[in-house]
Amino acid sequence: MNNKTKVIAAGLIGNILEWYDFAVYGFFAVIIGKQFFPSDDPTISLIAAFGAFAAGFLMRPIGAALFGRIGDLYGRKRMLFLSVMLMAIPTFIIGILPNHSQIGYWAAILMVVMRMLQGLSVGGEYTGSFVYLIEQAPQNKRAFYGSFSGVGATLGILLGSGIGAYITSVLTESQLENWGWRIPFLLGISIGILGFIIRRGLPENPISDTPKKSKTPLKELFQSQRKQIFQGFGLNIMSAVCFYLIFVYMTTWLVNQVHETESVALDINSISLVIILICAPLFAQLSDKIGRKPMLIIGSLLMVIFAYPLVGLMDHDNFTYILIGQCLFALILSIYISAIPAFLAELFPSKIRASATSISYNIPYAIFGGTAPMVSVWLISVTDNPEAIAYYLMAVSLLSFIVALGVTETGGKALKN
Repeated sequence: MNNKTKVIAAGLIGNILEWYDFAVYGFFAVIIGKQFFPSDDPTISLIAAFGAFAAGFLMRPIGAALFGRIGDLYGRKRMLFLSVMLMAIPTFIIGILPNHSQIGYWAAILMVVMRMLQGLSVGGEYTGSFVYLIEQAPQNKRAFYGSFSGVGATLGILLGSGIGAYITSVLTESQLENWGWRIPFLLGISIGILGFIIRRGLPENPISDTPKKSKTPLKELFQSQRKQIFQGFGLNIMSAVCFYLIFVYMTTWLVNQVHETESVALDINSISLVIILICAPLFAQLSDKIGRKPMLIIGSLLMVIFAYPLVGLMDHDNFTYILIGQCLFALILSIYISAIPAFLAELFPSKIRASATSISYNIPYAIFGGTAPMVSVWLISVTDNPEAIAYYLMAVSLLSFIVALGVTETGGKALKN
């Protein structure tokens, strides 16, 4: 394996594990709700399950601060090595965790604790990996290199979706609820071991290995980079909500609202993930040619315009309509997220880049991404309208569109030292 391939593989593997696990949890939220948060009202169980899902996201800012500081002070390699280890262990523990009928409310408490540990890890993984990749990339290929973190995340979700679809198709409902849902979590440890092996011999980035480092990156960040931080917040609100609503919650929505089988819902999700897997790197190459700002503006505007029609199209008991709607969502989101990693990395100087990108990315994901499924369930409940999720997509996309109009183009320039 040459150095270039090893660098890209290292950027991929951690994200595969981290997003595989988060996706599996979202896909099996209905069963997890019954097993760990039982209630006479299934909606309450589902909200509680997604509440635990959100708890993991609420730890992301802490993880961002912790791993960002490690990356800026001790190097990107150490940051990536530690983050993949912290994800693998709780993933395996969830797979063997006793449920409510076995240990009572301790089951719910332990589930939330495991989700919080995973959220801590995710706070450093995604941004840490794309910062590493972009610092290794040629100037005219930064968005393309950075997109491989997203490719890893998408592969993880695709892997979780594929395994989920297979398990639900071969097991009975009783088997699935009793023990089948645990299988994907137990399998996650193998990805963690592979990540440990790949990252152990990873070379350090020359940029992050220089003596010019900030001893207090977070303090410097909020003193001198406030505008850039808030731009990062505003842009990531859309990607956070759209990603977790479209690719995690939508499976549950299709089962509960459209009354598709879980197997069919997972199949549709898997197909749409292939779209984003292919298109995001292609749009990233386009971003390397025309800039970050056009991709951000076009992607957010398209989501504002088409969110409601596409949700309406999917609100039919028709496989073709649902598949078309989901794939078009994937295409639009691919345009937008193709520019995000490069834009964030180019926005901040090297000595605080790991901390800055982690904070500006993870706080919106903690507040808006992790709560997106829970907010969606609540919106449908209070409006009695399954298509109410479109309003949320439109609102956050409009906000990010306004922010995108005001940013300065960062593409084609040297990285800030």
